[in-house]
Amino acid sequence: MSPYAAGRRRVHRSVAAVVPLAVAAALLSARSADASAPAAQAQVVRTATLGDVPLGTFSNGLLPGSVADDRGVDLGGIGSDIYPAGRKGEFWTVTDRGPNGQIKVNGSKRRTFPVPGFDPAIVRIKVTGDSVHVLRAVPITTSSGKPVTGLPNQAGRDEAPYSYDARTALSYDPNGLDTEGIVRAADGSFWLVDEYGPSLVHVSARGEVLTRYVPRGLGLTGTDYPVVEALPEVLLHRKINRGFEGLAQLPGGDLVIALQSPLSLPDTDAGEASLTTRLLRFSPKRKAVTAEYAYRFDPVGVVDPGEDDTSELKISSVVAVGGDRLLVEERTDRAARLQVVRLDRKADILGGRWDDDTTSPSLEQLADPAGSGVPVLAKRLAVDLGKVAGVRGKIEGVARVDHDTLALINDNDFGMTDGTGAFDAQGRLVDSGIETKVVHVRLPRGI
Repeated sequence: MSPYAAGRRRVHRSVAAVVPLAVAAALLSARSADASAPAAQAQVVRTATLGDVPLGTFSNGLLPGSVADDRGVDLGGIGSDIYPAGRKGEFWTVTDRGPNGQIKVNGSKRRTFPVPGFDPAIVRIKVTGDSVHVLRAVPITTSSGKPVTGLPNQAGRDEAPYSYDARTALSYDPNGLDTEGIVRAADGSFWLVDEYGPSLVHVSARGEVLTRYVPRGLGLTGTDYPVVEALPEVLLHRKINRGFEGLAQLPGGDLVIALQSPLSLPDTDAGEASLTTRLLRFSPKRKAVTAEYAYRFDPVGVVDPGEDDTSELKISSVVAVGGDRLLVEERTDRAARLQVVRLDRKADILGGRWDDDTTSPSLEQLADPAGSGVPVLAKRLAVDLGKVAGVRGKIEGVARVDHDTLALINDNDFGMTDGTGAFDAQGRLVDSGIETKVVHVRLPRGI
């Protein structure tokens, strides 16, 4: 057994939920986005829980001395994405930037990094019964083998980093990555997406950053790995903490990247109110973006009944399901729906007026993009996870297990909460009690 599989204490393990993916022709013939019949029949078939592993033990086992004090935090955050590893019950996952939270100081929120030495990692897990075990972990490093860290990159563009109590300012790190989506290429290397740039990151099988692709004009300097400005400049308007989050690998090897939220174009208010985000198609062979698509969210109250804040909508996962078809997860922190879309060549908007940030009104400001001549991707509901008993909140990773089953993983935020109560008087974590779980869901009609 991996040394990471044992923890400080045993946790209660629930029954795993598996959502079989009924997304094939059945999905294409499904009803409109409001249809709920597939969701009503979908059911959880397994739930497995990750045991407690001290974060310092985990991190220092990969990069000795990287974490001086884990402040009582356990390994978590591996639910940023999940990708099949080729063996039954095994998956590749990836952590995000590490434990972080927010504390208000003099009326302004400060972003805290309680374990600033934490290095994002690629983690291979195995689901056995009601348990999730860590089989292997790969630290993400720079060209010289140093940790990339999860700290913000640029002053003035990214949130300023602070200590656990928000009292001490920390240094920015141009190498830092807020990793999210993950896929594995045929040659054994990995592709990840990052929220800071936002960026697409190519990583070797050993975890070394080979190339980080960022928007043109970003001007990121001081990195210890190659940075290439190859993405549309309009992405510089990404909302803070809402860069790239979903990543899929099409059968031919092309990648599809999902922007988590609408761009703040022309301003923050427009982005907060918008229902239109973007998907990009990237060719690893050409090392270039080859297409861009407008993706339209359902109203927030449809995705999450009772929620009225449109800015809570996000895309956290995209999954290739054959040909040019994808599953796209629309979610809030409490609910999620999976939509099936086909990447239609006629819907490509790359290099057009919607990539010009002087266009007025912007794509994000259009109340009815399709009515304004924008070729918005058509979609059909596969499953409403909010109606499937046993599916947890904040699902950030979705993987296809077989014809009719999906594996879902939640982001437990390393057990952190926001506010001054996140740590006790000794600076130790007051754990939220939320565990990392892999849930299998079976869909009644398959994928």
